[in-house]
Amino acid sequence: MEPDSAISTPSRYPIRPPRQLSWVNLPRNLILAYQSLGVVYGDLSTSPLYVYTSTFTGKLHNHNSEEVIFGAFSLIFWTITMVPLLKYVFILLSADDNGEGGTFALYSLLCRHAKFSLLPNQQAADEELSAYKYGPSSQVVSSSRLKIFLEKHKRLRTALLVVVLLGACMVIGDGVLTPAISGVKSLSISFPLAVLSSVSGLQVTEEKLTDGELLLLACVILVGLFALQHCGTHRVAFLFAPIVIIWLISIFSVGLYNTIHWNPAVVRALSPHYIIKFFRETGKDGWISLGGVLLSITGTEAMFADLGHFTALSIRLAFAFAIYPCLVVQYMGQAAFLSKNPDHNLYSFYDSIPAPVFWPVFVVATLASIVGSQAVITATFSIIKQCHALGCFPRVKVVHTSKHIYGQIYIPEINWILMILTLAITIGFQDTTLIGNAYGLACMMVMFITTFLMALVIIFVWQKSVVLAAIFLIFFWFIEGMYLSAALIKVPQGGWVPFVLSFIFMIVMYVWHYGTRKKYNYDLHNKVSLKWLLGLGPSLGIVRVPGIGLIYSELATGVPAIFSHFVTNLPAFHKVLVFVCVKSVQVPCVSPEERFLIGRICPRPYRMYRCIVRYGYKDIQRDDGDFEDLLIQSIAEFIQMEAVEPQFSSPEISSFDGRMAVISTRTSSSLISSEQEGFGVGDSIQSSKSLTLQSMVSVYDEENPQMRRCQVRFQVPSNVGMDPAVREELMDLIQAKEAGVAYIMGHSYVKARRSSSFLKKLVIDMGYSFLRKNCRGPAVALNIPHISLIEVGMIYYV
Repeated sequence: MEPDSAISTPSRYPIRPPRQLSWVNLPRNLILAYQSLGVVYGDLSTSPLYVYTSTFTGKLHNHNSEEVIFGAFSLIFWTITMVPLLKYVFILLSADDNGEGGTFALYSLLCRHAKFSLLPNQQAADEELSAYKYGPSSQVVSSSRLKIFLEKHKRLRTALLVVVLLGACMVIGDGVLTPAISGVKSLSISFPLAVLSSVSGLQVTEEKLTDGELLLLACVILVGLFALQHCGTHRVAFLFAPIVIIWLISIFSVGLYNTIHWNPAVVRALSPHYIIKFFRETGKDGWISLGGVLLSITGTEAMFADLGHFTALSIRLAFAFAIYPCLVVQYMGQAAFLSKNPDHNLYSFYDSIPAPVFWPVFVVATLASIVGSQAVITATFSIIKQCHALGCFPRVKVVHTSKHIYGQIYIPEINWILMILTLAITIGFQDTTLIGNAYGLACMMVMFITTFLMALVIIFVWQKSVVLAAIFLIFFWFIEGMYLSAALIKVPQGGWVPFVLSFIFMIVMYVWHYGTRKKYNYDLHNKVSLKWLLGLGPSLGIVRVPGIGLIYSELATGVPAIFSHFVTNLPAFHKVLVFVCVKSVQVPCVSPEERFLIGRICPRPYRMYRCIVRYGYKDIQRDDGDFEDLLIQSIAEFIQMEAVEPQFSSPEISSFDGRMAVISTRTSSSLISSEQEGFGVGDSIQSSKSLTLQSMVSVYDEENPQMRRCQVRFQVPSNVGMDPAVREELMDLIQAKEAGVAYIMGHSYVKARRSSSFLKKLVIDMGYSFLRKNCRGPAVALNIPHISLIEVGMIYYV
């Protein structure tokens, strides 16, 4: 559908613009900053547990002079300053997608400002979303040569999608790797290592536990954490912040004590001159040790990924005034301790704790690690949901765990898969250093990809010069490239794990995306001819019986090929037909007032309509039971609007499937539903605008007798000035609604053509078919009632 062919009603309830960085809302932002400490910064704040241990592993263990230790601290200090503080706090947090952050948010911004998307027919579903009219997206996109060049080459757009998927897969791989190394990388799921690092503190006590006992304790903690996921993070989210705050106070106090007590001269290491001394003395060994230094910034991606749960100002406040100073003082204190005790670098954090407060700090460290891991798992669910919404992941069960906090979801299948993989990694490695090597590589890959996408956002979204974007890209790629190259050296020592995990998830995502796109292209090229339908007449050559048939299809325009099966094989069909297309658009959320895009197929006597139901990649398709009523309201409003809009009066055949309108159900002037209960049979109420009469019938739900549902019956208002043809169409719509609604879907089988290559047959006949058979069915994913479902088999040869 062309952009200029859409007619929309003005939105009376516009979508809320993105939250701005306003100091007027400082009290609210301070509360959000307090909450973000427990959700965003668990992984980053627990990094002192293992950074020095990982840095001084290997040949660098022999370089234990004061200058080397001070140089390692200087590296850590400037890494935290340049990447989390400068790149994320000052730059990336400003590149939100209507309040949402993360890799997919950047990709969504790019797809809306340039034709980079590979998603089928996305433009038709995107039309007239007011979410696109706020923030940077409201600017006019320049027709730069670079933009035109990228849009023309499909391979480059495919490569961009692969890069985004790689970033998402690396994030999922992080989640498998870190319940041990840190606790929370809200976007990069760091999980097995945070537990192992905290539990490894038991080895420095007088009564040492055996390796088997430590492993068993770590596994028990992991199983317990994954088993609690179904409860929802909202039940314990407010308890996370106090634990992290106590942890921050603890590490700040211990670091300050160690700095004063052991070696106050460590303050001089804030100068970058000590970095030069570090590499001058250590050489290649120092470069390899960067794989341990980079662990000091693992968890940084969470600041951007969890932006949708908080505000940019709240995340900035929490980092600048709490996380950053506490981490710097703690790393400084450990460096001061190691400068006088160089042989204690194996367990430097626990050895540096003063004896009187060892056990309290150990308990807080364990709790902080567990809290961090909880938030990271929850972030993984959000990433999987976004991948699925963009057509890059099979259908899974999504449970909305909170009625008040948007975006908190639980995916059972992913939860148990993560638990199995996490236990396998924990049992297989049994070493925080090896897991840390894998974890650091995965985190740095995510940051590397984010820098690349941000450079594109600077050009195409912010409309800045290519030179500025190149400076940003080269500067941060130089820093991150050094760490990435050091991490790649450790591929044989555990670094291969994220590549294997990412490769597996990449195969799943790309096979699903490839098969879905091929299936859509088949529908697109085998649409039913509109002239053929017009030749059949309003009866379609069959008996039209009372009722509404909702025909689900992935096509946003045209009539799917499966409809011809009904017309040629069934003796009767519903009097009112609605072709429903559920689309995920590249915005975080779609307002309920803009959910439905209604149009007409064929002339008025055919009673055939089209409805595009739009969801953002953060929206949850809830089974609230009022979908049918909202749909009827939207169609009725469209019928009345069509009668008064001159744009819809064109008799051309092409206009019957090209003109659509956004219908605001909240302000519908015709058939308005209600959620009220307690009406007896025959009771009626008058609508607020006295345009129609509706009666409510209270019935009991057989599955849950305590829950009562309401059935709505509509009547056409007795308006003298209403067009008789409009009144007749509304009457047919109401009578069809009372007769019943049937949901019609295609039970499709996708197979490769005989002439296809062996690789394509392998992907389609085995890979894609396996995923379709083992994922949730489309009827279940769309919350379609099985009692009203009609499925028709069809084979797709792609």
